[in-house]
Amino acid sequence: MSRLPRRDVPGDGPTAVRVLVGAQLRRLREERGLTRAEAGNAIRASESKISRMELGRVGFKERDVRDLLTLYGVPDGEERATLLARVREANTPAWWHAYRDITPNWFQRYLGLEATATLIRTYEVQFVPGLLQTEEYARAVVRLGLGTAGEEEVARRVRLRMERQQLLTRPDPPTLWAVIDEAALRRPVGGPRVMRDQLEALIGIVTKLPNVRLQVIPLAAGGHAAAGGSFTILRFAEEDLPDLVYIEQLTSALYLDKREDVDCYFDAVNRLFVEAAPLTDTVRILEQLIRELDESYR
Repeated sequence: MSRLPRRDVPGDGPTAVRVLVGAQLRRLREERGLTRAEAGNAIRASESKISRMELGRVGFKERDVRDLLTLYGVPDGEERATLLARVREANTPAWWHAYRDITPNWFQRYLGLEATATLIRTYEVQFVPGLLQTEEYARAVVRLGLGTAGEEEVARRVRLRMERQQLLTRPDPPTLWAVIDEAALRRPVGGPRVMRDQLEALIGIVTKLPNVRLQVIPLAAGGHAAAGGSFTILRFAEEDLPDLVYIEQLTSALYLDKREDVDCYFDAVNRLFVEAAPLTDTVRILEQLIRELDESYR
């Protein structure tokens, strides 16, 4: 009998729940020796739709899942009831649904995965990571990317970012291990006052939140392992959710989950942890940056 999906995925993670449901459907189909085309015929769908369902890239119609479970020989009982309950969970709008008009689908997928991750490793070369930004710093970053946007849209995008940060202080927070290029911390985004407040906020975060670790890549380090640009690696408690690399671009994003790709980024981030200044130096570095900022704008 197929293993049932676990029910300990944190809330606000419908994307991750879809992946888990899809993985279970794939296992059941393979155990029956059926092809995706044969499964598609049972619900009047194409082979490609079955593929998208099994990858968790589309929502589920409960009727389709019921028909597939019947085809796969899963009768009424606990396994069937549990899987159908997860389907309903996957179709429940998350908190960011209210912002769907300003968030593209490719980023909504990331929000769902981020909310479910237990470990977030990130490297940033240009800005402070979104999960660590102050409100005013976030406002300046949003304005840089949306120069023609109105004040209302800017404000809503900033609220979305602030709400997203709540995962770091929830009862079961993920561990965030961030590496930031020193150049990003020297770039006065929003002006010297906003940048100073941001640096002070980082000191407060790393001293008060044990689940947040921050390292700085000094300019003196020269070249380093992640010269290609910013990226994030997500790790999940669920073994059916493989580690994922997220690379955000200007109008889209890449999601890499092939083992060889993920291993390459893991190697890069592990080398970054070694090449960056030690964790114990982070507060000292931030305080020095604040002093230099104050001296520059006297």
